[in-house]
Formats: sequence, C-alpha cells, structure tokens
Amino acid sequence: MVDSEQQEPQTVYTQDADKEFLTQKSIVMVGLMGAGKSAIGRRLATQLDMPFIDADTEIETAAGCSIEEIFERHGEEAFRDGERRVIARLLEDPPVVMATGGGAFMDETTRTLVTKFGISVWLRADLDTLVRRTANRNNRPLLKSGDPVKTLKSLMVIRHPIYELSDITVESYDAPLEETVNRVCASLYAYLTNTSHNGMQ
Repeated sequence: MVDSEQQEPQTVYTQDADKEFLTQKSIVMVGLMGAGKSAIGRRLATQLDMPFIDADTEIETAAGCSIEEIFERHGEEAFRDGERRVIARLLEDPPVVMATGGGAFMDETTRTLVTKFGISVWLRADLDTLVRRTANRNNRPLLKSGDPVKTLKSLMVIRHPIYELSDITVESYDAPLEETVNRVCASLYAYLTNTSHNGMQ
C-alpha cells in the first residue's frame, strides 16, 4: 500500500505519457462518507481525462429511487446486493474514476473485483473532518438516527481496518481540492511505478 504521508509529491501529472500510465485501470475511491470521494474523484477524472462515475448515482438510476428510499423500503441488505451488482457491471467497462459508497469496499466480492479491474484509493479523513463535512447533509441513511458523531466513530472502528487493504492511502483534510488531487496522482504514479518494477523482476 502506498501512503501519501510517506512522500511529499509536488508534481501534477498532466503530460500525455503520464496520463496513459495512470489510466490503465479504473481508479476506485473508497472511504467513509464525507471523505471527499465524489469531489476529489470528479477533479481527478478531469485531470486524467477519464470519465467519472458515482456508484451511488448509478445505483439510484438502476433502482429508480434514492438510496434513502432503498434503505427505507427494502433495508440495507437489499441495497448492498444492488450496490455489489452495479459496481461489478461498471468495473467491466473501460477504465473510469469511480466514487463508491462508504460500505462498498467492505464487501469481499466487491474488493476482489476492484483488485482485479481497478486501483483502490482510500481517502482517509479524521473524525472532526467527517463530522464537519456531513453535518448539513440529510441524505445519509446511516446518520439519520442516533448521534452522528458516535455513528461515525463506530464506522471508523469497523471500516478502517478494511480500508487499509486499499492499494493507496491519501489523507483527505481541509486543503484545496487541487492539492489533494495532486497527492492522489503522485501516489498513483508511485504505486504503478513500483508495481511495474516488481512485475519485471
């Protein structure tokens, strides 16, 4: 796993050769709600001239209703099943930058598919950042009841050990989005360079 804390990338990778090198597989953003998967993913896709797909939006389109409605009508298990199938379908298509829901990477089948067809990037944010970013949003089913802070703490305990299985980890803190995109690109470059080097040995 490549961790952005271990490097100080400064270069934005915009050259055509670099873009080709970085876009061999789908880039799958994982992390908790509020980590910035969609915001960073969209800008990363623009930077690399790749399509951007929000898996949650694709799930809503396939279901014909919102994720909140899926949870209310059918429960979380039904949502996770649909999520698994939609992500599997998307990963079979040409490479994209994909933002996934916070629970998607927890599914072993989905993780296996991401490993096969993509590169997983964990946007890791601290609790205060997640609380602040999700405070004014009412479309988070898992935060609708109870204390959001306690819920996020619990999710961090449960999910972080699985997120750590990601290929790359990049810190998501309150910085200009372009700076975070730059760090993601540099981490991708380091990961792919290392992978290519090891593959030739």
